Amino acid sequence: MSTLGKLCFLFFISILFFPQCKTLSKNQSAIMDSSVNLKSNYLTDEWSGPYNGVPAFDKVNIIDFIPAVEFALVQKKLEIDKIVKNPTPATFENTIVALEKTGQTLKRVQAVYYVWVSNMATKELDSIQSVLEPRFASFADSVYQNTELFKRIETVYLDKKYQSLSEEEQRLIWRYYTSFNLAGAKLNSENKTRVAAINQKLASLYTQFSQHQLDDESSKYLVVDDPIAMQGLSPSFVASAAEKAKSKGLSNAWIISNTRSAIEPFLRDCTNRAFREKAWRMFVNRGDNGDKNDNNAIIPEILALRAERAKLMGYPTHAHLRLADKMAKTPENALNLLMSVWPFAISKVREEVSDMQKIADQEDEKITIEPWDYRYFAEKVRKLKYDLDESEVKNYLELENLREGMFYMASELFNFKFTQVKDVPVFHPDVRVFKVEDKTSNKLIGLWYFDPYARDGKRSGAWMTAYREQEKLNGDITTIVSNNCNFLKGQGNEPILISWEDAETLFHEFGHALHGLCSNVKYPSLSGTNVATDYVEFPSQILERWLSTKEILQKFALHYKTKEPMPQSLLDKINKASKFNQGFATTEYLASALIDMKLHLAGDAKIDADKFEKETLAELKMPKEIVMRHRTPQFGHIFADDGYSAGYYSYLWSDVLSSDAWEAFTEAGGAYDRAIGKKLYDNVFSKGGTIEESKAYKLFRGKDPSKDALMKSRGFN
Repeated sequence: MSTLGKLCFLFFISILFFPQCKTLSKNQSAIMDSSVNLKSNYLTDEWSGPYNGVPAFDKVNIIDFIPAVEFALVQKKLEIDKIVKNPTPATFENTIVALEKTGQTLKRVQAVYYVWVSNMATKELDSIQSVLEPRFASFADSVYQNTELFKRIETVYLDKKYQSLSEEEQRLIWRYYTSFNLAGAKLNSENKTRVAAINQKLASLYTQFSQHQLDDESSKYLVVDDPIAMQGLSPSFVASAAEKAKSKGLSNAWIISNTRSAIEPFLRDCTNRAFREKAWRMFVNRGDNGDKNDNNAIIPEILALRAERAKLMGYPTHAHLRLADKMAKTPENALNLLMSVWPFAISKVREEVSDMQKIADQEDEKITIEPWDYRYFAEKVRKLKYDLDESEVKNYLELENLREGMFYMASELFNFKFTQVKDVPVFHPDVRVFKVEDKTSNKLIGLWYFDPYARDGKRSGAWMTAYREQEKLNGDITTIVSNNCNFLKGQGNEPILISWEDAETLFHEFGHALHGLCSNVKYPSLSGTNVATDYVEFPSQILERWLSTKEILQKFALHYKTKEPMPQSLLDKINKASKFNQGFATTEYLASALIDMKLHLAGDAKIDADKFEKETLAELKMPKEIVMRHRTPQFGHIFADDGYSAGYYSYLWSDVLSSDAWEAFTEAGGAYDRAIGKKLYDNVFSKGGTIEESKAYKLFRGKDPSKDALMKSRGFN
């Protein structure tokens, strides 16, 4: 899945130099005092080198972030002041386009800063982040609450002569006006001041939440010193766990990291039930241990501040505010979709649990299926029902081969060619860089950075980042995108084998990257993935479906030892089992999405996070054998920033689109039908936010999406 909300690829979230709003530690003050009068450095300079310039990752010293930011702040402020003080009446060019051209230095600094925050976190960087994040919020408020600036934007928005502009230009005007309006541009001065204070506090709370989560994942781990507990696990997993133990100074032991990439295969394959339970409890209790990393006190603060802010803005709840410019429009529409699928999902869970319990009874386990048993016994059911063994499939899913498969998919769908380059600085030795070209004309499309492996200081999960947006306003600017994952690295040149679920995630995140690489727009604010959150997952989710195509599996799913392609018999089993375990997958997701929405529909009610979670799930009749995919104290999507708050429903909303869109291919010539692929490129992948999302989808599909395809794809009808 994508966590794009954490990353600074949107134009509007920038920074401005404001008086410090909190007391600095001695260490932070020392950082602040260094190079205060800095005029320029490698962080603020234009990116040089090949491929239209690249970030100087090899030069980064984190102590340079604050002074570089300070230099960029002054530039940005002067640029905005110039627009505001322009004596000429507001026009599209001197206001909207002028705003689009501001902040180039700022974007470069932020791009590098957020790479470090997400991938190279340290205690020293935590201190810097604690200083900068409230300032970022301050700048957003200073811009959105600039009365004279908003008057100019509103003048352009209301001027009917601009209705003759292109659709992209009109969409840009709408985006500026809507963003300012939803951020409180029309509030009176008293309410603006209060909203600014709320945003300052929220920025600090978000930073604390994410730092707690990362620290819990890094500092807590399961040490295993009994070889029996490692039975059933793949050799590559065992080797990786042993390497992790050695890095901690432990011999004759294994470490199970507190991350999804380690826990899920452990729960699936470990034959020792007691150790499965220990690993499960460690993972699901992240942020909920009553220690320094506990997030339960932070959550009600965040919710209360969001609720107050929404009311100041004139909305009944934070959910209503957040969905005002999304495809769903209202939280009620989103909630209706979630609840329409929920009964089918939990009904399927009951069937799945019944099948698992039968196997447990037959094996004389004398147990009742618990959450730490689900993945383990699900694999047994898969073998029994479909004669399909995940470990057998995994032997064909070598990371590097799948990467080549993704390149093949991009070549067939979008005519792209990927070539690894080594003349570009990287931020870690694990990172590789590929130039992307049109394979017919050899025209440069952009760069794709690939950072596949887990390490300390890197947040868990998988995501896409845009270091630079494609645009044509400031020249023919090519994009730079990355995919970052957390696969467990093996020893030496040992091949990295991944699960089918991880392979889907790999293709999903590559879908986000392709959304950025395909972008063909003029204005950076509308480029690539800068679309509504309940639409941005559509391109990535439909790209997952190419993994299971015959072309990918037979060309790139090669056995890691024999190098033989996946046999047709195994491919048939995979297709036959495609709807297997959908009760589990859908229910754990829906539970998180429902809790998210209900938390933010509760308004200003005082919330005890653990109690609310428990009581709400009980009301929903949540199956006891499953927990939320993201429990509340570790739910970074909604509490590490505003990105997906009241928006986790977006994955299901987008999957309605992707399921329906996939049928366009199956109804035509198949997954690689060039005519349908061109329509997907022309109307979705290349358009960015230049067109209203519902209209864009209808131009591609020729009709509105239907939920029927989603229900069929998950085996719910």
